[in-house]
Amino acid sequence: MEFKETKTISMQIADRICDEILQGKYAEGERIPSVREYAALVEVNVNTMVRTYEMLQMRQVIVMQRGVGYFVAPGAASLIYTARKEAFLQGDLQECFRQMQLLGLSMDEVVRYYEDYIRKTILNQLDNHEKD
Repeated sequence: MEFKETKTISMQIADRICDEILQGKYAEGERIPSVREYAALVEVNVNTMVRTYEMLQMRQVIVMQRGVGYFVAPGAASLIYTARKEAFLQGDLQECFRQMQLLGLSMDEVVRYYEDYIRKTILNQLDNHEKD
């Protein structure tokens, strides 16, 4: 996993796990990899993963069953979706609007870029599906 310097490694891994939950890789109630397994997967220290899992537990995204492992909490996907949507609308999107205004970009231009992005994404998904 490539890490950025703008966020702690634990937060970036937590975001990745949340992405995987939203993408359906881990369903609610499903066991996720152990701390050691996930640490090996993303090539980080076990202590970093412990902090990540503690953070996700505090956010009620995962739950620990003593002696069994960590599981995706009931309602986790909805919780992640709601929190991310709010953060995007109040943060990233506001910055995007500010940049659009500074650069004189019209909504029509942005819509064209968005539609092109969606089209490419769908084509990539179809290509990947055909390869499987």
